[in-house]
Amino acid sequence: MAYTESLSFDQRLWPDDIAGSVAHVRGLARVGILTEAERDAVLVALEQVASEMGDGSFAFGPSDEDIHTAVERRVTELAGPAGAKLHTGRSRNDQSATDVRLWLKRELMVVAQRVVALQDVLLQRAEAAGGTYLPGYTHLQRAQPVLLAHHLLAHGWALGRDVERMLDALERIDVSPLGAGALAGSSLPLDPDFTATELGFAGRFENSLDAVGSRDHIAEALFVLTLVGINLSRMGEEFVLWTTDEFGFAKLDDGYATGSSMLPQKKNPDIAELARGKAGRLIGDLTGFLATMKGLPLSYNRDYQEDKEPLFDAMDQIRLALGAVTGMIATAAWVPERMQAAADAETSSATDLAEWLVQRGTPFRDAHAIVGALVRRTLAGEGALRDLVAADPALGPEAAALVAPGVSVQRRTTPGGAGPAPVAVQLERFRIKLAELRAATTGDVR
Repeated sequence: MAYTESLSFDQRLWPDDIAGSVAHVRGLARVGILTEAERDAVLVALEQVASEMGDGSFAFGPSDEDIHTAVERRVTELAGPAGAKLHTGRSRNDQSATDVRLWLKRELMVVAQRVVALQDVLLQRAEAAGGTYLPGYTHLQRAQPVLLAHHLLAHGWALGRDVERMLDALERIDVSPLGAGALAGSSLPLDPDFTATELGFAGRFENSLDAVGSRDHIAEALFVLTLVGINLSRMGEEFVLWTTDEFGFAKLDDGYATGSSMLPQKKNPDIAELARGKAGRLIGDLTGFLATMKGLPLSYNRDYQEDKEPLFDAMDQIRLALGAVTGMIATAAWVPERMQAAADAETSSATDLAEWLVQRGTPFRDAHAIVGALVRRTLAGEGALRDLVAADPALGPEAAALVAPGVSVQRRTTPGGAGPAPVAVQLERFRIKLAELRAATTGDVR
């Protein structure tokens, strides 16, 4: 019993189990399997069980292997012989599958709303960033200056795709398995379309074996949650770097940092580090469940009991992470002078110099070589790049002006680029997209 029980973790499904039972009872009465009196007695008992579950007074018994048996036992105690008819035409196979889909419909939408809230914070910080700029990186090496707003919105667009994936996954989750029975349906005159409508599903299953013997919707939900976690991890990594003395681009609010148990001067980015660290845990939830699924024959197998713990863990961790990371970013203080000083390194203008030559007819590879030679001379200590450019016959004083602080970021003008003009357009487009996602995720999800 200790090895096979699932009550310790599936009891959180009680609202969904009761909702499914209510729809099933109404369906049984609709086709004459329950009398109206029996229906009403069982519905009253289910309402009582919901009340006891809600206020914590429900007493679980030693025979309660899972939430389904616990609810049925208590209903039978309250409703007598009518309660014993609750499981008519139903298996724990289709019952459990229905419960998890109902739970996922609600909880995945909560996560989507929290992702949208983080996007909103990123938008607010981007709007307030104005002309602040910092180095853009490739290979974690300084590449070209970018507006801070552009950097923040890069994360915002990635999170938007996460929301779209959730909404897309919800379309496949929104299918009722109730009525599939253990695997083959029933000889009783059940109406799965009726119970699907009662439960608010978009439709019912097409194949009873598939309905109880597939968990790809859970694998998909885990994948979507894992991608959210990976995006949070990438943001966490940046905040770990940005808040070091070596970078000094940002400072964490005291409410979103911790001290050291030994070192009085420390201010540690624990939330950012845990966002990074828990991504590994989420990947484990996903890959572990995929391994569980890979060799299972149709239809239901008890292995599917292993779908809930990784799903619940991933959902819990992402919900917590989103709240913490959103607060961390909302309250962080930027240090523009450090960002801009790093971005104003003369070599950050190298591509601008090469493109200046291209605009005057020099083939790009030749321009690349000319500027590269000047950069090597600067690094060798032969002089400042601006002075070397001014003295170079292929470039001269006009080109040397491109090396001045703050000039390079202004020259990023192509659509979707990192300069002021395209970022202004991007901000407006992001506002529109965010409004669309907010509308798509608005609703009562408890």
